[in-house]
Amino acid sequence: MKVLVINCGSSSIKYKLYDMDNEHELCNGLLERIGFEDAIANYTKTGCDKEKQITPIKDYETGIQIILDTITHPEKGVIKNVNEINAVGHRVVHGAETFSGSQLLTQEVIDKMKECIPLAPLHNPPNLGGIAAFQKLLPNVPQCGVFDTAFHQTMPEEAYIYAIPYELYEKHRIRRYGFHGTSHYFVANEAATFLKKPIESLKIVTCHLGNGCSVCAVDRGKSVDTSMGMTPLEGLVMGTRCGDIDPALIKFIMEKENLDIDGVDKLLNKKSGLHGICGSHDSRDVDEGMIAGKRKETLAFNIMARRITKYIGAYAAIMGGIDALVFTAGIGENSEHTRGKVCETLSFLGIELDYEKNIIRSKDARDISSSKAKIPVLVIPTNEELVIARDTKKIVKQAAPASNQH
Repeated sequence: MKVLVINCGSSSIKYKLYDMDNEHELCNGLLERIGFEDAIANYTKTGCDKEKQITPIKDYETGIQIILDTITHPEKGVIKNVNEINAVGHRVVHGAETFSGSQLLTQEVIDKMKECIPLAPLHNPPNLGGIAAFQKLLPNVPQCGVFDTAFHQTMPEEAYIYAIPYELYEKHRIRRYGFHGTSHYFVANEAATFLKKPIESLKIVTCHLGNGCSVCAVDRGKSVDTSMGMTPLEGLVMGTRCGDIDPALIKFIMEKENLDIDGVDKLLNKKSGLHGICGSHDSRDVDEGMIAGKRKETLAFNIMARRITKYIGAYAAIMGGIDALVFTAGIGENSEHTRGKVCETLSFLGIELDYEKNIIRSKDARDISSSKAKIPVLVIPTNEELVIARDTKKIVKQAAPASNQH
């Protein structure tokens, strides 16, 4: 069974094609600058060098047609024709309270997804655009939606309700939803496999640290708390997002900087975080500046690490202990400086890193804790696309008689 995994962003499409008989990745690619004449089409056939092409891509349908033409190309493609694609799995950012698991994309489900647009106006429309394009280009191929928010639907009410008038939750479903759920789910389960223990017996804190960052408390396989909120702005300090701030700052900044609500929203989402403190959203620049002793880069690094540490400690307290700490995503997997700084004050929990293990880079899951540590610290590469492909395979096989409707 071959599953094409699609992640449509505001101006990009990321994709991977899997042979799910052995979970082998056949190829992957990224289309960038969709809507522009100088759009970029990146493509990598597994085992080969990456190819890059500059070409006009006016919309999602055009982009997806380019993807289909690329993966079926006589020389560089990996399948003979599109009939070999058995299913398409989509990453969908926001499923609100409507979806607590992945779904076969019937028209009824798609209509409910449209109702979630106000909760993720920047993310869900591109997701729906990709779905619509496949409905047109591959009308007989079943599609599935895998929701970033679904894993966090197990959070208890006291974790997701904000202390604002309860009627706002009843009227508008204003609450914490959390994101990166697919990643937190994957690495938590991989951690259990690595430790050779059932996940139902473990209390794990997972740290997804990239340009967007979040921490999750996973108690016996279920998300019980997470740092992102109703939107991905809440929580940790990120590349360009501020994370937790005093809500009263919004009014104060608007008045002092003469900004309207859209202006302050742009400031908090796109001009803050690491970028706002030191001028770069790239953690590699921050690490280099910190090592060189630059004041603002050092400050940005310390603020980010301190916030992560606070959430780890808080989630260990909420769960009544911690059996494993997991780092994943771009920063979590590659920045030994961030991992080291975060863990240096967590010794009271039984966390202690092995310096040599921490600086080694690998694509494999690994334990970087010292022999004296009571709690393992793991670095586990995330693979959200594989989770999407697995869910898609499972759902399509279960719904095989009904899948012909799409």
